[in-house]
Formats: sequence, structure tokens, C-alpha cells
Amino acid sequence: MSEAVEIIFRTFTSFILLWVFVHLLGKQTIAQSTYHLYIASITMGTIAGNLAFNIKIKFLYFIIAIIIMGTVVFMLNLLAVRNPRFGKWIAGEPATLIQKGIILEESMERMGYSLDSLNQALRGKDIFNIEEVECAILEINGSLSVLKKEQYQNTTKQDLPLLPSAGTVPIELVYDGKILYDNLYKHSYDDEWLMTELTKRNLDVFDISYAVVGTKGNLYIDLIKDHSRE
Repeated sequence: MSEAVEIIFRTFTSFILLWVFVHLLGKQTIAQSTYHLYIASITMGTIAGNLAFNIKIKFLYFIIAIIIMGTVVFMLNLLAVRNPRFGKWIAGEPATLIQKGIILEESMERMGYSLDSLNQALRGKDIFNIEEVECAILEINGSLSVLKKEQYQNTTKQDLPLLPSAGTVPIELVYDGKILYDNLYKHSYDDEWLMTELTKRNLDVFDISYAVVGTKGNLYIDLIKDHSRE
């Protein structure tokens, strides 16, 4: 067998072996979500790469190395799933970096995570002010999971205690800092009533992202930017 033909054969073989390796170990291998999978991905890639072009080493040796590595990783995965105690040691565990709005310096130092790295990860979550964060957890795969403080969380329908009865819906009076006069007058409300309600809350119309009136006549408000939700 000529060297060119052997390299072609080795290349196809290395691709097939890697393909089998990924399918057997699942999509976690692609995500490299744990320590041992990260190491296994690098090692298997190196073995497969050498298998493709390093004809000085016997073909059989590469096959044996890939089988051994695949078996070790498979057994570690199985042990991690069946025994959570060993799973933490094998795969690692998430680390809390911010708790109740307080930066845990010891945890960050233990993880080798600097304040600059934390701020960069938060910016990736569209958070440019660390004061907005209630809790931040560094996941096993290196990603950062963030929970904002209540006043900075986006408002959803579930956040508004609006319980419309049959045939009735909440009435939107303010949207993006502008009064919706058509809705205001159509439902027997007026400027004076609205401004009185806002004055009670020390708010201006320009502070409001939107305001709605519930079925019982209560005004519910979501603020723009840094104001607390009322």
C-alpha cells in the first residue's frame, strides 16, 4: 500500500471513529459540558489527527488508544449519572459567584474568575450594571447563569395581578412614556385622575414604560430603566 493510499484510508477511518465516539457519548461531547468530556474531546481529536497522517506509528496502536479512551469516558459518564457524589468529582459542579446581590470573592478566587471576566460575562447577558444582579452562577460548561433583582426583571403578564372577568380586558393607558388618550377617554378616565395616581407614586409619565388599569380599577405600572416597578 502506497503512503498516499494509506493516508486516505487512515483519514476516513479516523473520521468514522470520531463519528462513532460522538454518537455513543451523546451531544454533551460536542458541548464539552464537563471536565472529562473536554479532556476527552481534545485527546480523541489528537489521536484521530495522528491516525490520519502519522504513518510512522502502527495503525493498530491508534485503534487501541481510541477504544481505550472511549471506554474510559463512557464509564465515567455512566458513573457520573448513577452516583451524584462521584458525578460532582468527575464532572465538576456549578459555583455561585453572586448571592443576594453580594459578590462572593472567595468563590471567584477559587474558580480563578476575575471581576473583569464577571463583568464581561454579564455584558453578554445584556447586563451593564452589576448592581442589577441578584444571583450569578458559573455553570460546569463555563457559561454564566444570571438572575436579576426583582426591580430589574422584565415584566410578564403573570407579574400583573390582573384577573379579567368575562367580556373585560385590562385597559392600557400609557405606553413608552406617552398617554393613550383614546383609551383614557373611551373608558371614562381623564388626565386629572391619571396624574393624581402618578403623583401618589412620585412618578412622571416619561418614567413609565406602560401602565394599565385592571378590571377593579387598579393602576399597574412598569417603569423605564432604573425605576422600581410599582
